Amino acid sequence: MTTSFTGPERHDHSEHQPEPGEVARGGHGSDLINLGDGHHEGGGQLLERFENPGLPEHVHRLGDDDPAAARRSERQVASLFAVSMVATLLFVISYIVVGKGAIVTLPLIGPTKALHVSLGVTLGISLLCIGLGAVHWAKTLMSDTEVVEERHTLRSPDEDREGTVQILTDAAESTQITRRPLIKYSLGGALGLFVVPLGLQLVGSLGPLPHDNLGVTLWDRKLNGKGRRLMRDPENTPIRLSDVTLGSVFHVLPEGIDDVQNPQDAKVKAAVLLVSMQESDIKNAKEASWGIQGVVAYSKICTHVGCPVGLYEHTTHHLLCPCHQSTFDMTNDCEVIFGPAKRRLPQLKISVNDAGYLVADQGFQEPVGPSFWERA
Repeated sequence: MTTSFTGPERHDHSEHQPEPGEVARGGHGSDLINLGDGHHEGGGQLLERFENPGLPEHVHRLGDDDPAAARRSERQVASLFAVSMVATLLFVISYIVVGKGAIVTLPLIGPTKALHVSLGVTLGISLLCIGLGAVHWAKTLMSDTEVVEERHTLRSPDEDREGTVQILTDAAESTQITRRPLIKYSLGGALGLFVVPLGLQLVGSLGPLPHDNLGVTLWDRKLNGKGRRLMRDPENTPIRLSDVTLGSVFHVLPEGIDDVQNPQDAKVKAAVLLVSMQESDIKNAKEASWGIQGVVAYSKICTHVGCPVGLYEHTTHHLLCPCHQSTFDMTNDCEVIFGPAKRRLPQLKISVNDAGYLVADQGFQEPVGPSFWERA
């Protein structure tokens, strides 16, 4: 008996076909010796046909035959899910209780923030126990009988498709989740609680609403009952109107900013850019009235994401944000003419005091910086 092979079709123009025992020359230069008895020799090796051994015999697990062992596995799985729930609750407690400034010293790592350690450990334990519980559940209770599905072409007959649905239904039943309510409820609790840290991180870590934190700056607070003078940054020296020549640009902070409780926070909100232009170039009447002799002052905080806007182009009077190229027209109340920013830069109303120094008559009339929930 000879063995037949299926493969790509060959076009052999030779009239002689090899007989049993003869050597057939392959198209790729390989030799195949047909021994005529179910054996083939090729490449110096003797190959013998063998029957398909099929699937190995199913080995029953302890839980398959012993209900007590199955219940014990069920309790173990539920215990792992319960530990996950406890770890998730500890994550929430740590997020609320552990201070952001607390430091702990860990071996091989050294000093690190206690909040990061507590959140990492509790979240890791929560996820690990869910994974271990699922693996133990699959290994001890779910059906592990191997099933072979013969490959078919194109669409299966309707009865086969219905049979597949039935197989999936039976497979779901074989997980025993409907018969093991303890696992079902503990898994639901573990997965349900595991969503809490994700939502807490997503929503809670956004921080509190700004309320009036961006609407009130140091410019709003009078100094000795008077408006604060405009001070050069970083020299911290006052600016006279006579110092501001045509085309000049000053980076400005309010007078007395170094004396407040959190000067860095105050500087972030109160930073101002002072520019001198021809009065005839200013198109907006409000802008002209809030300035003096073509000298105008605007917030440096971009209304897109809060980058410092400090690139002034004298010829076009355009103000450019270096982060995302938002461009503002300083001749028309700093309206946005390009880029992702959606709002104008807030203007600071200025005047000159009796000593000839530039002062702020009032604070910004709208919050500085990017959008937030209370300010679309």
